[in-house]
Parts: sequence; C-alpha cells; structure tokens
Amino acid sequence: MSKDTRTKTTRKALFVTTAETVRQPGGAFAALSSRSYRIYLGGQSLANAGSWMQSIAQDWLIFSLTHSSTAVGVTIALQFGPMLLLGLHAGAVADRLPKRRILLTTQTLNAVATGALAAITIAGAVRAADVYVFALLSGVIFAFDVPARQAFVTEVVPEGRLRAAISLNAAVFQATRLIGPAIASLLIVTAGTGWVFAVNAACYLGPTIGLLLLRPSDLLPVKAVSRAPGAVREAVGYLRRRPDVLWTIFLVGMLGTFGLNFPIVLTAMAKSAFGGNASTYGLFNIVLGLGSAAGAVLAGAGSRPKTRAIVVSAALFGVLEGAAALAPDMAAFLSLLAAMGFVNLICQAMANSFVQLAVDPELRGRVMGLYMLAFIGGSPFGAPAIGAITSHYGARAGMLVCGAVPVIAACVMAAAMARKDGRRTPAAIRAGVSSAGAVAGR
Repeated sequence: MSKDTRTKTTRKALFVTTAETVRQPGGAFAALSSRSYRIYLGGQSLANAGSWMQSIAQDWLIFSLTHSSTAVGVTIALQFGPMLLLGLHAGAVADRLPKRRILLTTQTLNAVATGALAAITIAGAVRAADVYVFALLSGVIFAFDVPARQAFVTEVVPEGRLRAAISLNAAVFQATRLIGPAIASLLIVTAGTGWVFAVNAACYLGPTIGLLLLRPSDLLPVKAVSRAPGAVREAVGYLRRRPDVLWTIFLVGMLGTFGLNFPIVLTAMAKSAFGGNASTYGLFNIVLGLGSAAGAVLAGAGSRPKTRAIVVSAALFGVLEGAAALAPDMAAFLSLLAAMGFVNLICQAMANSFVQLAVDPELRGRVMGLYMLAFIGGSPFGAPAIGAITSHYGARAGMLVCGAVPVIAACVMAAAMARKDGRRTPAAIRAGVSSAGAVAGR
C-alpha cells in the first residue's frame, strides 16, 4: 500500500470515528437508555420544579414589598452577580475536583438558605433587605454549582448522546416550568409566599438522593486537572483559537444579559399592561414553558448544531420578543410567548451542545464556566438597565429593548463569521495553488 493510500485510509477512518462519536443514537430520547442519566434526570426534575416555584415567589415577593421593577432588577443582579466575579474560578474548580462532590455540597447549602428565608417569610418578618441577602447567597452557591453541573452531564452519558441529554435536560427544565409556576401561584394565593420557599427547600432532597444513588462504576469521569497557575488563561487562549466557539459564547451572553429578563418585563406586563396579578404572571411563565419544552425536544432530535442555525434562531427570538412587546391583546401576547419559548430553547440547546462537543474534555469545566459567565454574569448589568427602562418608560418599552439586543448581536456574529470565512477562502485557494505547483514540479 502506498503512502498516499495509507494517508487517505487513515483520514477516512478518523472521519468515520468522529461521525460515530457525535451521532445521536435513538434520537432525542437516546440518553434515557443510561441508568445513571435516568436517576440524575429524576432528581433534577424535582429540583427544577422547586426552582421555578422559588423564582415566581422571589420575584413576586420583592415586587410586593417594594412595588418597583427596579427592585426586581436589583434582586436578579445580586443573584447572578457572583457568577461575574467567581465564574472563571468556579469553572477551574469544576475541572479540578470531583463534580459529584461539588453538586452534593451546593444542594445542601441551597436547602439551608432557602429554609431560612421560608422561616422568616412565614413568620411575617421578611424585609426587602432579607430578599437581597438571600439572592446574594444563592448566587454564590449558584456560581459553583452551574459549571460543575454542566460538565457533569458528560460523565453521566457518552459523548455521542450528549446533545440528546442536554436537550432532555432543557425539556424537563421547561416542563417543570409548567408545574412550578402553577403550584407557586396557588400557594401564594392560598397559603402565602413563605410556603413556596419551604416546599422548594424540601425539593433539594431530589437531586441529593439522586447523586448518592449513582454508581461510580457507571460514570465516565474526566481526568482531574492538577492545580496550576494559568489554568483560566489556558481556557481563554483556547477560545481565541476557536472563534466559532468564542462568538457563540458572545451571542449567548447577549441573549442572557438582555433578551431573557423575563422576571422584570413579565411581572410588569402582567400588572401594568394587562391589569393582572400573580396568577397572570404564573400564566405567562406556563405558556412560555410550553413552547420551551417543545423546542428543547425538537433540538435534541436534530443533527450536530451549526453556528448559522444558532445565529438565525437568536435573531428570530429577538424579533418575536419585540412583536410580543407590541401585542395589542392577551391572546396575541400569549401566542408570541409560546413561540418565544420554542425558539429560545432551540437556540440555547444548540449553543450549549455545540460548545460542549467542540471543546477538549479536560477544558470543559473552565470553558463552560466562561459560557455560563457570559450567559448569566451579565445580569448585574442587564437586569438593572432593563428594570430602569421598564420603570421609567413602561413594560412594553422594556420588553422591546430585550428583543432588539439579540437581533443586533446575531447580526454582529453573522458579520464576524462571514469575515472570517472570507479570509479563510483566499488562504485555502493559495494553499491549493501552491500544492498543485509542487505536484507539477515533481
């Protein structure tokens, strides 16, 4: 066999191996064939339902105490601000320590903090300052929980089923969005906001038990990275060499910072635009969750995501949100909310799986820390800004700005990727000409 033939055969084998690695066997529900993933997903389902309940209760509690959209924005900023300060370090910790141990610690701390807020709220002693402190503490826990949780999925399922697992996680997360707000709205009206926090504290038992039930022999742990200076700098340098991943993280950051400020704009739309109450806000979240769950399942059934599809879906989400801001009545608003949820979750599932499949396993914790830093860490800037716009110019104006930013960001990413491809094409042509010349000269 000639050298050229061996080279072509090797390249073909590598291509086949890579294709097999990323193929999604069994479609959107392939990950459910794994016992470990079924246990993990069951625990997360309970935790997600509690988190949605708490989100509704926290937003409504601070709004009821202050009657201010700006205060809702400040609460969100305090909750997600620690990600901005600790996200990079937390990603490095996720690469260095066992991820299951990190998650068990964060679940325990979350239960304690939520139980404390439940106690003072039920006692009738809660103040706005207490909600702010709780938001800050939960934000610190969240900063360490998220990169470990994102990277831990790759230890529960094989890489070939990663996208299906990510999409199912998103689908369950959004399905619990249908249950959580409904229960929260009912409890707020009948028992009081404090009991919502109490139920959520109990819900943290779900993921804790699930993590303890996982057999170490069934997991696929990534080799731990030793503690060394420059670990975060290594991840940043990696992203500079991968502009497709870097621009995807940029787009996700703009979407999270401005486009997804639902607690601010939907509370204001419920109360001021449609004259509703906590039940109306819960209805908005339920409709948004219905569309999101459908979008997440569809995303898991697709092929390996492309950056072009991510850009288009982000732009479409922005257009739909802008249209919802101008909706003349409740029926049109609810229809657009469902469409927003559908497109948003397709975009998020594609972006998340694209980044996780693109990066090297030993860098995944740090890169996902950067990913979540961009997605959530911008909230301390975006949430108060959207809150201020909503307070001064109205709910519709705030929601319109939320939709405009993702459209602009998608256009910027599309232009940057087109410019990169334009530079690559002449280089490829020159390389081809040089190769042809070398062959001709032999």
